[in-house]
Amino acid sequence: MTSGRPSARITVGVPVYNGERYLAVALESLLSQTAGDMVILVGDNASTDGTADIARAYAARDSRVRHVRHATNLGAARNYSVLCQMADTEYFRWLAADDSSGPRFHEVCLATLAAHPDAVLAYPRVVMIDAEGRQLHEYDEGLHLPQERPSERLFTLLKRLRLVNALYGVARTSVLRRTRLLGAFRGSDIVFLAELSLYGKFIEIPEPLMLRRMHEGSYTSMTPEEQRRFNNPAGSRTPEFYFSRHLMEYLRAVARAPVSAGERLRLLAGLARNAVWARDHYFAELMAAVRALVRGSA
Repeated sequence: MTSGRPSARITVGVPVYNGERYLAVALESLLSQTAGDMVILVGDNASTDGTADIARAYAARDSRVRHVRHATNLGAARNYSVLCQMADTEYFRWLAADDSSGPRFHEVCLATLAAHPDAVLAYPRVVMIDAEGRQLHEYDEGLHLPQERPSERLFTLLKRLRLVNALYGVARTSVLRRTRLLGAFRGSDIVFLAELSLYGKFIEIPEPLMLRRMHEGSYTSMTPEEQRRFNNPAGSRTPEFYFSRHLMEYLRAVARAPVSAGERLRLLAGLARNAVWARDHYFAELMAAVRALVRGSA
């Protein structure tokens, strides 16, 4: 548990693996927040570069920062989830170690959630930056989800979701823990946001306060296989079944969600339609698995 700062309203989890290049920039952006009473957990995934030294230096300098050093590399997905499970504040967010936040990020997100008790997540608009921090362009996340029906929120999210920037917004900790958080499979951040949308509204704040860095080492620049290893270094080499796994996880999320019987039927019917539309993807995955099995037995 975070403990030690009883007045803190928000915990920020900063998952990092070998992130010495940008970690200090990320932490400075947090320590410069106008709503400054927080706990910052730097989840160091057994880094082998200077990450630990940077995290320890910030923890020694500012009592709001804690260096959480994992003995082994848990994989990105598990690191994200562990940091959320450690939080004991009302609100929680993640910040990727190569991104940063505008000074008013926490202030406006916390005020938005206070004003919208039926919302579970608030996130600001996004500015894409390059490796040197130069602004590239604003990015329209398109995940403002004020709909009353969980089914409308979920299917709007699945239609619009691309870079998953809303993952880094501010959420209610108690609600996050009702979900399965991030699983050790590729695209689990998509599944997580989809599940979270079943629990309440997403509010997009029209102020560009999230700085998302695009560089050659970023997750979005990795190949699918590199992303798979990044999420789960100990994972098996068996075929991935990306689309099939996502469908299974959506069905699990619907089964767990606190929705009415009518909404559950709408959700299941919509997922069935999506599965029919995506049947070529499922067939391609099956054929790829068969070919891998044949090669393995040859």
